[in-house]
Amino acid sequence: MSLLLEVAMSGLLLGGVYALIAVGLNLQYGLMRILNVAHGEFLMIGGYVTYLLVSLRGWNPLLTLLVSGPLLFAVGLAVHGLLFRHLVRLRRTREELEANSLLISFGLMFILQNVALILWQADMRGYRYLDQPLQVFGAVFPANRVVAFAIALGFTILLFAFLHGTLAGTSLRGLMQDVVGARLVGLPVRRMHAACFGLGAALAGVSGSLLSMLYPLTPDIGVSYTVTALIVIILGGLGSVAGSFAGGLLLGVVEALGVHFTDPAFRMVLKYGVLALVLVLRPYGLFNTVARRPEQMQKA
Repeated sequence: MSLLLEVAMSGLLLGGVYALIAVGLNLQYGLMRILNVAHGEFLMIGGYVTYLLVSLRGWNPLLTLLVSGPLLFAVGLAVHGLLFRHLVRLRRTREELEANSLLISFGLMFILQNVALILWQADMRGYRYLDQPLQVFGAVFPANRVVAFAIALGFTILLFAFLHGTLAGTSLRGLMQDVVGARLVGLPVRRMHAACFGLGAALAGVSGSLLSMLYPLTPDIGVSYTVTALIVIILGGLGSVAGSFAGGLLLGVVEALGVHFTDPAFRMVLKYGVLALVLVLRPYGLFNTVARRPEQMQKA
């Protein structure tokens, strides 16, 4: 039992970082219906920013968050202005926007991967930081995993407080629910779209910095984390920050226990199995209390 508890808690710690990755993508997709499959590449860039500052400048990896977050926010604003702003403005249907954004972000994903491949080759890059064991509730974990979880939890709480405790956050949530209504009350929809896309990219950059403390970096690491983020979003429900956090924790625990009892090669199989099960049983997400089934909406 103590071993199972340790494995589950290890998955819980990693799940906190999964949640932070998913929250950024959830903001972009939940608000604008931009299906950005290059989200993991923003994470990859954040990881390499931290790696360069640590290896070349000797920075503490935690201090690099002050660089990777704002830098990726600026990159997100630029990408939105160059690629996605016109798509949002010219869209005729939600489905058309999702399809076009998917195609464009696929191209962006390959461009960013190949640029990283040219700059850093395919070699694994990494550094050591707080990899000594730390005892938490009787279980032993690497200290860097505990620190990464704590920071991811802090960012998620701050984002939740912003969305639910400030006027700007309330405006964003209103924009998620009704774009036409947001325009009618005078909200700057275009600027809010750009800021939200940039915020999602910034959260991905911070997540990449945290993951660089745990795992080595390669130019193609982003793909698996994009898939993970999509699974977490489906678990937690579209547009729900709290649901994304709960979904990330759940996926981390299921993945850790599943790998423990099977084989690390089955990691993605386990994730897709969880995804398929949720889509069959709860297509609106396990923790989504806002979305209702069509028949419930008709009764209302």
